Amino acid sequence: MNYLAFDLEIAAIIPEGESDWKQYRPLGITCAATQINGSQPLLWFPSSDDLPIPQIGHTIGMWKKTASFSERMSADDVCALVRHLQRAVAKGYTILTWNGLSFDFDVLAEESGMHAQCAELARHHVDMMYHIFCLRGHYLGLDKVAKGLGLPGKTAGMDGAKAPQMWADGQFVKVLEYVAQNVQTTLDVALEAERIGGVQWVSVTGRTNIIDLDRWMPVEEAQRLPLPDTSWMKNPVSRDKFTAWMQP
Repeated sequence: MNYLAFDLEIAAIIPEGESDWKQYRPLGITCAATQINGSQPLLWFPSSDDLPIPQIGHTIGMWKKTASFSERMSADDVCALVRHLQRAVAKGYTILTWNGLSFDFDVLAEESGMHAQCAELARHHVDMMYHIFCLRGHYLGLDKVAKGLGLPGKTAGMDGAKAPQMWADGQFVKVLEYVAQNVQTTLDVALEAERIGGVQWVSVTGRTNIIDLDRWMPVEEAQRLPLPDTSWMKNPVSRDKFTAWMQP
């Protein structure tokens, strides 16, 4: 399958330990990255066009001298990103995310004002985390699966919760490197899982978990999978939590 991996970082600084991020809306978007199979990431950030990164360190090093960074992407910037995703789909690419259904596309819809278009993109894209959730009934981290597959994984010492404060502190390059590595890892996991026919990861108890997969399912197909047994969970999460924002 021809994929276009997608990820974004928000501007709002969420207090440590806070799980209800929606109360801090509008969240804003500081930057995003997209990447297709066999290519390098495109970075999206305030007041700039999408630019290729042939070599991340070298190119971002040049941007440190030439790029003009600001607090968050404008509505026009975000709309351009949505249209880029639409064009990719029209060319036959399948958008690929990790938890993009409940987060990235929700934020993208609000910041662009293109709610219907973002809901349509979300419905037909592959959210690997959501696919696994529909099979197992629980969340799972991208880095955990990447490491389980023997891949480098996400940027060491970084996570999405740190990115807003780092951007506000002027550490633009580090955040851009982080979001670029996220889309690379997303692509790597998708392709490696398809190559070996499944995913695996090591749980906090040290147990190796394995899921056999013939292929990754788009959101609308994964939604139709039988509900997994979640009787062992104290507070199982409903699939509706992922898609509530898509309602008109």
